[in-house]
Amino acid sequence: MSTSTETSTEPNAVVANEFDRDTAVTLREPGVYDADLSAGWTIIHAVNGGYLLALLGRALGHHLPHPDPFTISAHYLTPSVPGPAVIRTETVRTGRTLSTGQASLFQYAEDGTEVERIRVLASYGDLDALLDDVRTSATPPAMAPIENCFGASDGPTPQIPGSSAITERLDIRLDPACVGWAIGAPSGKGEMRAWFGLADGREPDALSLLLTVDALPPTSFELGLKGWTPTVELTTHVRCRPAPARCGSPSPPATWPAAFLEEDAEVWDSADRLVAQSRQLARAPRS
Repeated sequence: MSTSTETSTEPNAVVANEFDRDTAVTLREPGVYDADLSAGWTIIHAVNGGYLLALLGRALGHHLPHPDPFTISAHYLTPSVPGPAVIRTETVRTGRTLSTGQASLFQYAEDGTEVERIRVLASYGDLDALLDDVRTSATPPAMAPIENCFGASDGPTPQIPGSSAITERLDIRLDPACVGWAIGAPSGKGEMRAWFGLADGREPDALSLLLTVDALPPTSFELGLKGWTPTVELTTHVRCRPAPARCGSPSPPATWPAAFLEEDAEVWDSADRLVAQSRQLARAPRS
């Protein structure tokens, strides 16, 4: 992976990988971008929240004077569906090292009215201007070697109602301690740990980290809960550019306050650096 600022996908550009192609935006007028939500990133009934976050993250990267997301908070208002969308961006403040902006993604209902799907507020900077040493008291997770982990083609395939197209875009290798849910024997610990990569081999960068934090199976599966866990709010902090090769992505035990789940996630790169963290509030499955 190149450690320079990630490629800015220009309108109508031909790209070699699915992630950049499917998060491409086209400038319609200042602050307004057209996008097409790909059906390839759907799970159960809706478009994946991490994919949507990366899409809006790319639009803000075009709009703001700084290139990289440092922190981005998203509120998911209504489920997004594959098809055309428009993203409206706004600069809130610009400074020497940080710029802050907001963006909203809209789609049209059957009656032609515009529906807001997701709204984000983000601060952008230049990751190349930061010190390369990411200091933290956290330690890399204890994960099984990748050759001992399980991918989508290993073992029985759990029955997921609706679409599971996103699994074809991702190369996730789950730690053996976190796969009980797939065979009807969840651990009850509410943890997920996995090696993460994109199926077409695209190397990770700051933008793809926004997908990574919401790409693993829900921790609720290992609690024995089944069904859709739609995201209500997701905040992600990007610490630095990830080193080449796949990332490790553990989710510590989830908190389950009645009808909602709180999930934390960490992303560690191949150099054992903590490159991204997130916290998510999601609706708990009803089953």
